[in-house]
Amino acid sequence: MDNTKKYDNPNPQSKANPISQIFFWWLMPLVKYARKNNLEMKDIYNTQKPEKSENVADKLERNWEKVCREARRKNIKPSLLTAIRRTFWKPYSVSGIAFLLGMGFYTYGMPTALHWFIDYFSEVPRDPVKGWFLGSILIVITIIDFVTFHFCRLLNGRMGIRVRVACSALIYRKILRLNKVSLDSTDVGKVVNILSNDVNRFDVVADFFHHIWMMPIIALVGTYVMYIRVGIASLFGVGAMLLQSVFLQAYLSNLQGKYRFKIAGKTDTRVKLMNEITAGIRVIKMYAWEKPFEKIVSILRKNEIKIITNTSYIKSVSLAIQLFTERVTQYIIIVVYVLMGNQLTGAIVYSVSQAITSLLISISILFPLALSAVAEAKTSIYRLEEFLLLDERDEVPKSLGPIKADRGLVKLENVHASWITNSIAETLSDITLNIPSGSFCCIVGNVGSGKSSILHLLLRELPFTSGKLQAEGTIAYASQEPWIFSSNIRSNILFGQPFEKDKYYKVVRACALQRDFELFPYGDKTMVGEKGASLSGGQRARINLARAVYRDADIYLLDDPLSAVDPHVSKHLMEKCIKEYLKDKTRILVTHQTQFLDQADFVLVLNKGKVEKFTKSSEISPQEINFIRQTSVIETTASTRASQMFKSILSIKSFSSATEEEDHADEGHETQELIEKGSIGFDVYKEYFRSGTNAVGLVFEIFLIIIAQACCNSCDLWVTFWTNNVAKLQNKALSAERTTEAYNATDSTNITTFSDYFVNITENAEASHFSNYSNLVTEATGIVTEKNFIDNILIYFDAEHLTQAMYIQVHSLFLVFAIILSLLRTVIFFRICMKASRILHKTMFSNVLQSRMRFFDITPSGRILNRFSNDMGIIDESLPLSTFESIQTFGIAFGILIMVYLKSIYMIIPSIIFGFIIQWLRGSFLKAAQNLKRLETTAKAPVFSYVAASLDGLPTIRSANAEHMVAKEFDIKQDEHTSAFYMFLFTYQAFSFYLDVTTTAFLAIQVILFLLDPHALSGDVGLVLSQSLVVFIMIQLLTRNIADVANYMISVERVLQYTKLDKEGPFQSLSAYKPPVSWPEAGRIGFKNLYLRYDPEEEPILRNLSLEIEPGEKIGIVGRTGAGKSTLISALFRLAFTDGTIEIDGIDIAKIGLTDLRTKISIIPQEPTLFSETLRYNLDPFGKYEDDILWQALEAVELKKVVDSLGMNVSEGGSNFSVGQRQLICLARAIVRNNKILVMDEATANVDPQTDALIQKSIRENFKNCTVLTVAHRINTIIDSNKVIVMDAGQMKEFAHPHELLQDPNGFFTKMVKETGIEDKLRSKAELHYRNMLNS
Repeated sequence: MDNTKKYDNPNPQSKANPISQIFFWWLMPLVKYARKNNLEMKDIYNTQKPEKSENVADKLERNWEKVCREARRKNIKPSLLTAIRRTFWKPYSVSGIAFLLGMGFYTYGMPTALHWFIDYFSEVPRDPVKGWFLGSILIVITIIDFVTFHFCRLLNGRMGIRVRVACSALIYRKILRLNKVSLDSTDVGKVVNILSNDVNRFDVVADFFHHIWMMPIIALVGTYVMYIRVGIASLFGVGAMLLQSVFLQAYLSNLQGKYRFKIAGKTDTRVKLMNEITAGIRVIKMYAWEKPFEKIVSILRKNEIKIITNTSYIKSVSLAIQLFTERVTQYIIIVVYVLMGNQLTGAIVYSVSQAITSLLISISILFPLALSAVAEAKTSIYRLEEFLLLDERDEVPKSLGPIKADRGLVKLENVHASWITNSIAETLSDITLNIPSGSFCCIVGNVGSGKSSILHLLLRELPFTSGKLQAEGTIAYASQEPWIFSSNIRSNILFGQPFEKDKYYKVVRACALQRDFELFPYGDKTMVGEKGASLSGGQRARINLARAVYRDADIYLLDDPLSAVDPHVSKHLMEKCIKEYLKDKTRILVTHQTQFLDQADFVLVLNKGKVEKFTKSSEISPQEINFIRQTSVIETTASTRASQMFKSILSIKSFSSATEEEDHADEGHETQELIEKGSIGFDVYKEYFRSGTNAVGLVFEIFLIIIAQACCNSCDLWVTFWTNNVAKLQNKALSAERTTEAYNATDSTNITTFSDYFVNITENAEASHFSNYSNLVTEATGIVTEKNFIDNILIYFDAEHLTQAMYIQVHSLFLVFAIILSLLRTVIFFRICMKASRILHKTMFSNVLQSRMRFFDITPSGRILNRFSNDMGIIDESLPLSTFESIQTFGIAFGILIMVYLKSIYMIIPSIIFGFIIQWLRGSFLKAAQNLKRLETTAKAPVFSYVAASLDGLPTIRSANAEHMVAKEFDIKQDEHTSAFYMFLFTYQAFSFYLDVTTTAFLAIQVILFLLDPHALSGDVGLVLSQSLVVFIMIQLLTRNIADVANYMISVERVLQYTKLDKEGPFQSLSAYKPPVSWPEAGRIGFKNLYLRYDPEEEPILRNLSLEIEPGEKIGIVGRTGAGKSTLISALFRLAFTDGTIEIDGIDIAKIGLTDLRTKISIIPQEPTLFSETLRYNLDPFGKYEDDILWQALEAVELKKVVDSLGMNVSEGGSNFSVGQRQLICLARAIVRNNKILVMDEATANVDPQTDALIQKSIRENFKNCTVLTVAHRINTIIDSNKVIVMDAGQMKEFAHPHELLQDPNGFFTKMVKETGIEDKLRSKAELHYRNMLNS
């Protein structure tokens, strides 16, 4: 199934030494290349063995099967979590232990080492060896921390990949085993949502889970460090932190998990509908149903976004709590400490703040994130379990006794079978037949008689409840609806079988594909597109048949392959393929063509699931044959979409030369997805926020962000002011004594001790009131400062008039404002993001719905579904969170920098240098990371397309015993995605690693400078180092968050691509050209010099078509495969680019809106399309008609007794109706619309004779005064038409009454009639109608 080109690019990491691993040197060639070039999949290194899909899936599958066996013994529900834990616990435990040691060591070691290092500068005299030793410890602790951190994050990231990939493969393998009932309840949308959103939760939970069990240990360590500083007051603060972070966050996380489950269900429904819309877009356009589908998707999206918004508000509250938890904790400790009678000092405040910061990361940030990730992962696991526990296809034994029959024997004895267990109405009842080895049996019957069910029974798809079944040997199967997957033609035929040249071309000739290969630009290497979009219906049917014939089987089950081909091709297939090539094989053919019954050995007649007759063909009387089916012939189903992909003028290679050069021929390639290049443009950000609010709203939100941050920083400034004033009052009492000592000290010419230096400074400070105040603050805080802006403001507050209560009140006021504004800004921001998400989805869906058919013909559905599932999931949930975290982190970092600059202006210089280095690192790594993220997102679409194709062709896959092959190919596609994701993960971590290296280098430089300065004071050291550590952390987080936002913005970029598609239109007519409400009143159609192209750059498919169709005429349209019959219909509905004129009742349809045009033409399409809504919606999505009218339409097509109610639910694709019943529902739609023009696009191609007769009868009765255009499948159905259009190679060759055309012995139509084998009967019928028409 997979024919995409694979690249072998060994990963250098596997051979890298430990040093190269630690410093990511093995990655540097890729990063360097990405700076100057745009990365492509061929540049990406291969997936590492531990992450390969097949390896991890096999391990998880074994454990899951073991868990299921244990659960059955204990009569409990199997746990997927248990299977995951058993599979991955060992390597994951390594990262957990390393993480605990690293964080525990840092939580205790960093505050302690920093305290020792600062104290060193208060010693007199200083020991240089001790200073360098303590400084080294500080740097070593920092290095150990970030190396351990990145090592653990990479292990966690790789573990997340393994779990996600393994679960995805497990889901796919489960799909291959589902039974029919489970398949009916499994839609593509749900599977895509599981594979795009649910399994992605494992990447997140793997990164954070350890912090749940680590948090209590880290909290104990941090609390101990705080207890040393402030005693019992620390317990109150930690208690408050735990209350906010553990209990409140746990409650919020639990809520978030519940909402996640609801979101997943809503997303399933929306993506499922999107899949149906994509599959049925041609029908939607021809019915002009864009508006009702836009409405229903809008309703689904509204319900989905409502729950997502609630989840976003929970996240916003959680984020706000993270922001002010530190200040609330500090506030509680300060208040308790002061109320216990202690004096607040700067040393206590700074040491406690440092300890709180350490605890905050673990308790208030990482722990809540872990809780949230676990809650969402639990929901995903539940959904995966629900899917994995669906019923599977039973392994039905071939017989109940020993097998002694010849290979190819098919024997059923009193078999009863039903799709649904314990069903009242059986699908097959009391089936008894015996088909000897090597014989040929035809199965006939009307709609719903059980013809296809017999084949499904033999395929083990339909379980039987009683009786005996024997089907000896291997089975090959050709499905009724051709299954063509997105690859080249040869791959579709071989389907994993080895290429045997002679055998292959014999099959090609037997299946009448020789001429088609000559016409294709790349022969059998031509890409067919998704679901064979570039092929005609006949070509799809013959390729589907060739796949079955190529397999060397004992039994061939052929489900009506002859209905989709021309009469002469049908005859060729019967004679050369079924009768000759497969002559020694057992052949069971479901067919509607009784002209071939006499060539069969046996005929099985079914009626309502029972055997009405099983006999030798020679024993069937002519009357019985006539009863089975009125004489009919088959014409092509011919969709002409083959021509959409190819130029009309091709150099034709001879088949023999193609045969000789098949291994050297050029191959067609699938249309590549558009991938943007370079950095994310500003326009993407602009468009995103413009979708969420206007300029005023955005300015208001920015204002709130600034004010909220100002309030937060005001809390810090007020605490500093408080401690400074306390120090000021304390030092006034000692000022006289200190002044005397200072004057005495000035007599000394040399200052040799720290106390001498301090007294000297104090003496000089007496020169002014402000200087005196400044040094009093300095004494209290251990910091020597100069005049600065903050001091100039705060000096106007009189410390002597401020009480402890007043300090607490003002602090409380700032804190309350900080909490309220933080919550308000967060909620408003997420509201903006949710609106942007809603608008982007609405705009994208509207544009996709209005895009030209060409877009759907060349775009795999997986790409479209990827936008609506994976990309929208990121925009809905991940992007708002990361964006706000970036803003919040920036606010914190900016606020700290402002305070640091105001207190220590010299910090600006290293900050500027630091900024340049960060920018260089961003330029080095983030371009590669963004390129990899784009490739990773793009590589996900083929996985979705592969799953959708597998669901469509599951019976064919299983009949060929190809489950292992397709599972292996799925693993390969997963590995391609994993390789891009893996490289993105390592590139991102490499960037973070070198950012940490840079900040640690700056920290080391600062330590060295302080150690080299003999006059450095402990206050300076404490301020610079403590604030630098915080700023470095914030800038690291900010840079990473910005990188995340840029990566998530790729999803916005991809969505915006689909808002700029080439659209049809206009849909509404301009007032000057608006047709009358009653238009068309007559139904006259005129074509004048019409040319049609599916692409403006290609040659025309229809050429110079000119004809007039009178009102009420019944027109047949016939021609060979690819002649242009269905293309003519496309022109009438304006589905492609046209030149020339088409007029209906004198109005040029090019001048009116598409909605006005398409609503006035009824169509019964070639492939009946139903949607998973109510039957009423499928008949009348606009809700314009009363129930009586709908019931009358159902009665007219004899479906009234089949349908329970108009509210009856239709399964995805209409799978709870037979093909014939689906076609009758489409006819009922046309009857309901009651238009003057009806188009039948080979509507009877796949229905039995009775259904065909019913459709023809209904059309004669309900559309007798209408103009009817019938693309003919059976010539007898159009032989009594008023006129027939004969098409060939996109041109009209003949146009007249059938009787008149038959007068030309060399005419196209005459030749077609001769090929039917019933020429005389058709001539008589044409002549009779012609004379009746003349006499009327």
